Amino acid sequence: MGKVSGFMEYQRETATRRPATERVNDWFEIYQDFPEEKLRTQGARCMDCGIPFCHTGCPVNNLIPDWNDLVYSGRWKEALRQLHSTNNFPEFTGRICPAPCEAACVLGINEPAVTIKQIEKSIVERGWEEGFIRPEPPKFRTGKKVAIVGSGPAGLAAAQQLNRAGHWVTVYEKADRIGGLLRYGIPEFKMEKHIVDRRLEQMEAEGVKFVTNAHVGHSVPVEDLQREFDAILLAGGAEAPRDLNVPGRKLNGIHFAMDYLPQSNKRCHGDSLDPAADILATGRHAIIIGGGDTGADCLGTVHRQRAASVHQFEIMPMPPADRSQLTPWPLWPMQLRIEGAHEEGGIREWSIATTKFSGDSNGNVKQLHGIKVGPPPKFEPIGGTDFVMDADLVLLAMGFTGPVRGGMIEQLGVKLDARGNIETGPDYMSSVSGVFAAGDMRRGQSLVVWAIAEGRKAVAGIDKYLSSAQPAVTPAKSKARRDLISV
Repeated sequence: MGKVSGFMEYQRETATRRPATERVNDWFEIYQDFPEEKLRTQGARCMDCGIPFCHTGCPVNNLIPDWNDLVYSGRWKEALRQLHSTNNFPEFTGRICPAPCEAACVLGINEPAVTIKQIEKSIVERGWEEGFIRPEPPKFRTGKKVAIVGSGPAGLAAAQQLNRAGHWVTVYEKADRIGGLLRYGIPEFKMEKHIVDRRLEQMEAEGVKFVTNAHVGHSVPVEDLQREFDAILLAGGAEAPRDLNVPGRKLNGIHFAMDYLPQSNKRCHGDSLDPAADILATGRHAIIIGGGDTGADCLGTVHRQRAASVHQFEIMPMPPADRSQLTPWPLWPMQLRIEGAHEEGGIREWSIATTKFSGDSNGNVKQLHGIKVGPPPKFEPIGGTDFVMDADLVLLAMGFTGPVRGGMIEQLGVKLDARGNIETGPDYMSSVSGVFAAGDMRRGQSLVVWAIAEGRKAVAGIDKYLSSAQPAVTPAKSKARRDLISV
């Protein structure tokens, strides 16, 4: 602990956002640089608690007090080593994780929490700047081959860990670029895609093979993977969107968020889109249904496309400004959150239910019909509060119901749980021997940091399965692999 009294002497500070009037004119990340001097001061606020609840608040169990102290002392390379020991991609979580670690910070009981997320991001960026982050290919190969289906954070974390344990790893991605929702779900203004690309370059140099435009269960038969590989990890996410079954839903101009957001990222990549399938908010009256992270991503994208107007509706009641008594420390607090997109404009409304859509003679949506509702679970309509609003673009951002069906899952014959996710044992193996699952496909819709944790945990089960079927390696090599997969 670098400074015993730091938490009493210094106040919480975070990086400031660029002015909203400036950032809506570009697609660059919205946060300004945070000076090193201030960062080290924030590291000094960590109390080095006897029981660091931030560890358990963090799904990957980051060693937060350790690297907070190292940052305060200016020992960046050691801080990076500690950070990477539990998290393959802190540059992702340092940008887009909602920081459950900060919600569990002991200092947060009666003071603003330690600036953990900003410190995490700064450590890894310093690592890239200083050249501390280099390819780490394995020193030996087991001869075993693993196929990973899906290149989101769960699949990538598992791929890097398995490869470093000496297995040959091939990642299959149905899209034209690697990254999953990191690539085509997270807008550029939250995470620029060169952040993903530099990690992929590192992983390729380490020996991971990536195959794009490979839709397993469709263009790539599952039988081919079962024949060619010793194990398969399903990490394809939970991409089946929750729909809104009201009259008028099939009118033109009503789209799922994940039909809309990837197009924006493709434009930022310089891709040409089919004009007939292009979804743009420019000059349109846009309504976003759903108040979560995906809704906020749509909101920021709509602002940058210059919509004529934008409303964001959420069926749940407005959360309190401060931590609700129903979610005391160290639980993730139920409270109002204001993302960068909310600062940029638009009208945000709560306790709103959509009753129907109406359109013109050409089948295009023109109006949304809604009503105010009471609290959950009944959401009873409140008489006299119904309204009609102009809308020629409606984006449905109401979450996801599980993995997409009608292909790989049925062909493999894996068992599903009551929620429609792939059921696994504690070793992350499915009901089919040698087929494992991790991330949202196993857990259900969740956070990027949970996906990374899932990918890492699945590696232990996969490595054990492969090791039981292969000739014994030398004790030194066996110990090296155990050390790698034990975190």
